[in-house]
Amino acid sequence: MKGDDQMADSKTVLILGGGVGGIATARALRTRLPKAHRVVLVDREPDHVFAPSLLWLMVGQRTAGAITRPLARLARKGIDVRVGTVEHIDPDRRTVTVSGEELAADYLVITLGADLSPESIPGLAEAGHNFYSRSGAESLWTALRDLRAGRVVVLTAAPAYKCPAAPYEGAMLIDGWCRKQGRRDAVQVEVYAAEPAPMGVAGPHVSSAVTQLLAAKGIPYHPGHQVTSVDADRKRLTFASGVQAGFDLLAYVPPHRAPAVIRDSGLASESGWMSVDRHTLQTKWPNVYAIGDVVSIPLALGKPLPKAGVFAHSQAKVVAGNIAHAIAGQPQSARFDGHGACFIEIGGGKAGMGSGDFYAEPKPEVTLRPPGRRWHLGKVWVEKSWLYTKL
Repeated sequence: MKGDDQMADSKTVLILGGGVGGIATARALRTRLPKAHRVVLVDREPDHVFAPSLLWLMVGQRTAGAITRPLARLARKGIDVRVGTVEHIDPDRRTVTVSGEELAADYLVITLGADLSPESIPGLAEAGHNFYSRSGAESLWTALRDLRAGRVVVLTAAPAYKCPAAPYEGAMLIDGWCRKQGRRDAVQVEVYAAEPAPMGVAGPHVSSAVTQLLAAKGIPYHPGHQVTSVDADRKRLTFASGVQAGFDLLAYVPPHRAPAVIRDSGLASESGWMSVDRHTLQTKWPNVYAIGDVVSIPLALGKPLPKAGVFAHSQAKVVAGNIAHAIAGQPQSARFDGHGACFIEIGGGKAGMGSGDFYAEPKPEVTLRPPGRRWHLGKVWVEKSWLYTKL
């Protein structure tokens, strides 16, 4: 009889998305919840790619295999992993259709990330390398190895994207690789950005510091250039202003949008992304949460919280803690406070470190620490810790 009661009280937490946020949520819940409760993680891919390491993959400092792990390993932690496409989400019923099968949940955590849509800019996908994807980072490395001379353009195709430091890191890592190979005199590296300044949400001091880092390496920076089309044959970019720029090698960050299932299921708000309580990550539907890149959290200065893995990881801990407390009949007290940090790779085995309070008012309070060997080693430690202890 006691066993029947336990089964009747068993709860299912369904997590959609196997990125940093999804994995962190699943692991935290599995640690906190008794085995009677189910933790189910769904992703369309069988493997997890540690996205921060794509920057190293694109300059040959990592292989794809070194930064990839099978999600099936989570089964050893008592997490039920389902590989399939999320086709529909019913937040009222807390049901999800995955590759034709309907799954029901007592608690639902949506962490499906952002879809990359290079096709929204005519010619972009055909002309360059999307280093925000594993295949694009690999193809960029192949092209970079073959480049002996010419112009490398690092492009942000829209003003808002995840990992705001990444394109600037990418340009400096390419610069560093060319210098190491003795090709820098023959290779020009430039950045064309849709945004008005690097990492603008972090404030003018951080933007200025990043601009100075680029300048110190001889990397021209062209802000406020919104690309409208790319001619792959002529290797030319056309911007909204009418200005054109040529390239020999194009590395780009594509436009982002909420996953189709979020838009088609009616979960997207006017922002185009999911809306949540900024502290609890609770949506307007009971027991339905959303974290990471799939959400848009407005800040006091009028811009949204940057999309970054560090925030998804912190949000995962908050959501997991509150769900565990709710299942145990305890008050939900965990709150996400808007603090975050990120490393900024500059090449040559060095990195800077930006950190601060993004919920501060009237504007975020962020500090950028000067580049050094210690911050690069810190990023390596984070990578190894994630790949060897989380999966």
